[in-house]
Parts: sequence; structure tokens; C-alpha cells
Amino acid sequence: MPKTRINISTDADLAEFIKLFAAENRTTVADIISQYLLSIKRRVEKEAVEDIFANPVFHQAMENVHLKLRNGSAKWHTYDEVFGK
Repeated sequence: MPKTRINISTDADLAEFIKLFAAENRTTVADIISQYLLSIKRRVEKEAVEDIFANPVFHQAMENVHLKLRNGSAKWHTYDEVFGK
């Protein structure tokens, strides 16, 4: 899908937070905002993502990943380690 540019304004401290958060999570501010807006769109259009999150195994796996990311015990891999050359 083609991209379009939008400009937003926010408080300076919030802008610094989201930049730092994006860097720490190896993503971009644009991706974070896009995912947030997509989640709102899905809610408004009543697209069913709840089915995935309702699955107890998936839910537990997501909690485990979240915990590892928060406490710093996640093991990071390079692109080549994951996908090879």
C-alpha cells in the first residue's frame, strides 16, 4: 500500500519518550503510531483479533515474551543468525 506523510505535534517530553521507546524496541516512531492507529481501526471496524488473544497458549506466550523484554533476559539475534545468508 502506498505511504503518505502526515505531521503531528505533541509535547516535547512525549516526543522524546516515544523516540527512546522506539530505539529500545528496535522499531520506528512511524511504525508505533501506525500500529496504534491500525488497532483503533480494527476496533472501530470490529475486526476479530480477539480470537487470537483469547487463545490461552498464545496469551501465555505473549506474556512470557513481554516479561523477557521488560526484565532484559530476552536473547537477541542478528539478522543473519535468524535468516541466514
